[in-house]
Amino acid sequence: MAMSNEEAFKKVQVELSAALGVDEEEVTPEATLVGDLGAESIDFLDIVFRLEKAFSIKVNQGELFPESVLNNPQFVQGDKVTDGGMAELRKVLPYIDLDAFDKNRNKNEFPNFIKVSDLVAFVQSKTA
Repeated sequence: MAMSNEEAFKKVQVELSAALGVDEEEVTPEATLVGDLGAESIDFLDIVFRLEKAFSIKVNQGELFPESVLNNPQFVQGDKVTDGGMAELRKVLPYIDLDAFDKNRNKNEFPNFIKVSDLVAFVQSKTA
């Protein structure tokens, strides 16, 4: 049986609170990992580890943080993600709402656009 959105959110909330040292009340669906919750690049490894353990899933490299797209000159010109890069991001990250990032497209700012709700959708897709 698939996990409900509320069940998945509660578990993600607990894990992000522990990983980032923030109060659970701060971990809302619309909160961004970097801007709102203060995550840094080193925290992403801890977050992935905690999600794997909490949900009994395996997170493959690039499933949440697509370095293979963002560091590929075929998909990035200068620091901007191309139309082809956006299409590839949408393909490899179907659970992340990329509309706000699509307006910016600066590859260095990609982590700023990942929200708690995106992680919830990701774990739901992995546990379905």
